[in-house]
Amino acid sequence: MKILCIHQNFPGQYKHLAPALAQRGHQVVALTPKVDKPTKWSGVAVVPYKITGQSTKGIHPWLADFETKLLRATSCYRGAQALKAQGFSPDVILAHHGWGEPMFLKDVWPEARLGLYCELYHLTTEPFLNFDPEFPSKSPEADRLRIRMKNLNNRLHEEVMDAGISPTAFQAGTFPDHYRDRITVAHDGVNTDVVAPNPDARLEVTDGKVLTREDEVITFINRNLEPYRGYHIFMRALPEILRRRPKAQVVLLGGDEVSYGAKAPDGKTWKQIYIDEVRDQISDEDWKRVHYLGRVPYDRFLSMMQVSRVHVYLTYPFVLSWSLLEAMSAECAILASDTAPVKEALTEDETGRMVDFFDHAGLVDRLCDLLDDPEARARLGKAARAHVRAHYDLQSVCLPKHLDWVDHLATLDPRPPRD
Repeated sequence: MKILCIHQNFPGQYKHLAPALAQRGHQVVALTPKVDKPTKWSGVAVVPYKITGQSTKGIHPWLADFETKLLRATSCYRGAQALKAQGFSPDVILAHHGWGEPMFLKDVWPEARLGLYCELYHLTTEPFLNFDPEFPSKSPEADRLRIRMKNLNNRLHEEVMDAGISPTAFQAGTFPDHYRDRITVAHDGVNTDVVAPNPDARLEVTDGKVLTREDEVITFINRNLEPYRGYHIFMRALPEILRRRPKAQVVLLGGDEVSYGAKAPDGKTWKQIYIDEVRDQISDEDWKRVHYLGRVPYDRFLSMMQVSRVHVYLTYPFVLSWSLLEAMSAECAILASDTAPVKEALTEDETGRMVDFFDHAGLVDRLCDLLDDPEARARLGKAARAHVRAHYDLQSVCLPKHLDWVDHLATLDPRPPRD
């Protein structure tokens, strides 16, 4: 079988699936703007295409998001045409459509089956809209219209999607019923053999200080430190955490940009805004126990999880972070917000503990309770790892589901492009 993978940051969600398909003997090709020249990776032929065109100045703001997707879609379309001219005709196309790339691929290969990674459908109802009262919409009615426009990309892809896959039931459930029945729920998977507890783990932080399992380490991770993942909530709890835990070392991982939600005002970063908000409540001596590591290589991230005594995970009702499941796999004791889809992966006082997203005082109290109770931490950590191994393990659970899904996709009658 000939399989084409489309991802703007390949391999992305196809990190494990694409090599596994190649190992099965399929011809796997990836089309991506991430590389400058053709290359080979884990049995996959990686082919570049260039994104051309520029956003229109002064365009209606509700169309700006879609225009960037359209530019990527037309660029990917031209890359696909070039592949077709070289004689490549895929039986199956696997694509993350979040950036728009596969929009016109059925126009190039109408007989191919298109399987989409369905990450999220944007909803206008609570708690998806105006979940956080600190950031109220200036125009709730207009926001509903804007978000409906934001789904234009989803809607155009639905017309040609033969099957979809979502990592959680929560994410799949955001999609309308008329294509929810084409979506399979299967997480990308956690390599639990690699993401495992390590009593000898060591993590170097600021000023050459090295943390181990003997230290009281509290960890917090965002891809980028921002409100969507509760950074502001954690920071407002931080002065009291440091006051009540004089031996604690607090390690934060994440960049200064924005992954989700709005940009910080006035050219600032959310990271610095909330540092500035709480810094005068924290002594210089206590501030030395707060360590910002930025973005780090995976092995350092893993060491962070392995030395963590309690890992705090907060999120709006949104896409579930891989880091939560990885922290569970590393046998961390988890304190998380009681928001969807966290409650899909975590059970109160069985595999972790939860707290209301906005409850700063409750976060501090529950965190201190866990830090004072080594037996509870050990029980929750072991149960968390067992849960991940049973339901999210890459090799025994998730990858087989994805491979079965591709096999099923190949049997479907392809949907043609529609006028």
